[in-house]
Amino acid sequence: MLSGKLTLTPIDALTELTVIAQQSADKAEGRRIVLGLAGGPGVGKSTLAADLVGALNAAQPGLAALVPMDGFHMKHAKLETMGQTDFKGAPHTFEASDFAQFLSRLKVATEAMSGPGYSRKIEDTVDDAFTVPPEVKVLVVEGNYLLLDDGDWAAVRPLLDYAAFISVQRDLVRARLMKRHGEEGLFTEERNRAHIERNDLPNYDRVMDTQGRADVIITLDVAQ
Repeated sequence: MLSGKLTLTPIDALTELTVIAQQSADKAEGRRIVLGLAGGPGVGKSTLAADLVGALNAAQPGLAALVPMDGFHMKHAKLETMGQTDFKGAPHTFEASDFAQFLSRLKVATEAMSGPGYSRKIEDTVDDAFTVPPEVKVLVVEGNYLLLDDGDWAAVRPLLDYAAFISVQRDLVRARLMKRHGEEGLFTEERNRAHIERNDLPNYDRVMDTQGRADVIITLDVAQ
């Protein structure tokens, strides 16, 4: 199993994580295992997680399923009521307890289970965005706050059989987030820049402080 701190290209990280997931599934003797990819916003963990599920299922169809944490954002209407829309994406704007409970049930489920997703086209959650079939043996969970150890988030780390922390340089995160926020044309560039500095980058910094709870820390060697 990978451990410690490594610098890998995205392709090499995918290769190593695929081997870990396959080996973990083989040793699990039929029970589901949960592999978590944690890291701050904009580091590329969502892409890596989706590619990992694709690689696992290419080798053994139906082996893996993707479980995104972002589906457990609080509904936008709820954040408006709370006066917290400017801080959307911060730890306190998620239904952390619901996420932990869902993951706990999913880990032992013997029937198909559906879960929520998040759509950037509407900047809100979508119910029943994905379904995990009963034959799935590897749950690839990705999200910013999988390794937080305070409040309701603390229940998540014990559910992960293996946790990888993914990081890239802070300046690259800023550039990626500007592109992401602007893709759907829902907000002005000025709003996006302010949101990133006020909310996204502080969230990135907070998540970086959780990396010590991972089994391996992978810094992605990527082109600027």
